[in-house]
Amino acid sequence: MTESDVLYLAKEAIGTGLLVGGPILGVSLLVGLIISVFQAMTQIQEQTLTFIPKIFAIALVLILLGPWLLEIMTNYTINLFTELPNFAKY
Repeated sequence: MTESDVLYLAKEAIGTGLLVGGPILGVSLLVGLIISVFQAMTQIQEQTLTFIPKIFAIALVLILLGPWLLEIMTNYTINLFTELPNFAKY
């Protein structure tokens, strides 16, 4: 296994991780920011207020983008297992 093979695997793993985790983290960040601005405007200082909207937003993202995220992870896994014999022969 050469350095380019390792870099290729690392690039694919990081790219897949960002594609799968990015939308979920982005929506969670956006909902948290909106709730924080609302709390600052109304002076409500309840720490647990952000959890329920974040959970619903993340669930909605997973429902809407679930098939696409699953396809990305499946393609990555198929590619990894397809290329594995090429990496193992060194």
